[in-house]
Amino acid sequence: MVQRRRFKQSLPLGDRLSAFIHAMQERAELVGPGPQRDEILKKLKKAETAVEMDRAIKSGEPKPPSSRVKTPPE
Repeated sequence: MVQRRRFKQSLPLGDRLSAFIHAMQERAELVGPGPQRDEILKKLKKAETAVEMDRAIKSGEPKPPSSRVKTPPE
């Protein structure tokens, strides 16, 4: 059986995602409008969602992050 190589992260997920978000924001400012910028913005949005999810999990609250909750129309 093949052993899986394990790697212990030196920084917590939230810190790594925050650094990634900061780098992507700077990169998006440098790139002009177009498909490359759109891809950067998609990655940025996914990373922001991941940070929200990480915070929600760590908080112990039973509800999902507020930006993803859709209230049904009355």
